[in-house]
Amino acid sequence: MKKSLIALALTLLSAPAYAFPVTVDNCGTPLTFDAAPNRAVIQDINMSEMAFALGLQPSIVGVTGITGWYKLDEAFKRQQGSIPELAPKYPTIENLVAANPDFFFAGWYYGMKPGGDVTPDTLAPYGIKTLVLTESCVHLDKNRPAASMDLLYGDIEKLGKIFGRDAEADKLVSGWKAELAAIKGKIGGNGDTRVFLYDSGEDKPFTAGKFAMPSALIREAGGVNIMDDMETSWGTTSWETVAARNPQFLVLLDYQDDAGYQKLLNFLKSHPAMKETDAVKNERFVALRYAEITPGPANIEAIGKIARAMHPEAF
Repeated sequence: MKKSLIALALTLLSAPAYAFPVTVDNCGTPLTFDAAPNRAVIQDINMSEMAFALGLQPSIVGVTGITGWYKLDEAFKRQQGSIPELAPKYPTIENLVAANPDFFFAGWYYGMKPGGDVTPDTLAPYGIKTLVLTESCVHLDKNRPAASMDLLYGDIEKLGKIFGRDAEADKLVSGWKAELAAIKGKIGGNGDTRVFLYDSGEDKPFTAGKFAMPSALIREAGGVNIMDDMETSWGTTSWETVAARNPQFLVLLDYQDDAGYQKLLNFLKSHPAMKETDAVKNERFVALRYAEITPGPANIEAIGKIARAMHPEAF
């Protein structure tokens, strides 16, 4: 009997300790949890993939903001399983409250708008705690660092802490860092290829600036975002500015609609200034999905795609 008690005590001591309360930084404000959420709602495909990567499905009662914009692949559908979608685009207060959640993972312009009906402040009276996607914090606080992979790593680590899955989060981040180290080892000092990301827009291109995740992805893949001096995350610029900087490589956003990325490439080929740039003349580009260019697990594969397309000789 004594040996059994000693064995039990040793087992308990060696088990992972998920001590609550836990506090995480939430756009500069502390957010405290007395226990792991058990009725979570997750906005957007990229944040859902973060939650799925940590195996949080048993604690998720709904997702929002997915089918209104994106075509889902079979891998995502398998991970989503029977979790319902509560709203195809931005959720309303009513959509969320009806599911009786205790946690919402979203971001500014990822399911929430500053001054809108759905914000951390409007959800708090219903007992819903909101974790804000770190990349989106810049919309309310311009004093943020430029985009880096810490945007992804940090949010995964926060989710792990909040849901008592620290070890799983650490394992994911360590694995991602190892993958990126291998890519960097292959491309070596090739890090100055001029890259332009083209999301949409014909009068003015909508693209990624200093605070948007693609700037970090491009840097990791051995390039430099030519719009890295835009003091914003996502925004518009002029075609004259882009053409003058003569990009050597393009990242084209593939919304997977009827024309996909091809309509973007066709437009660039017909544009009087852009058709003279090195990237367009040489048709040097990679097409990426929305989930690959917004913070999420797909970022790692996206970096590999960019690196291989931009530096094929290294692979």
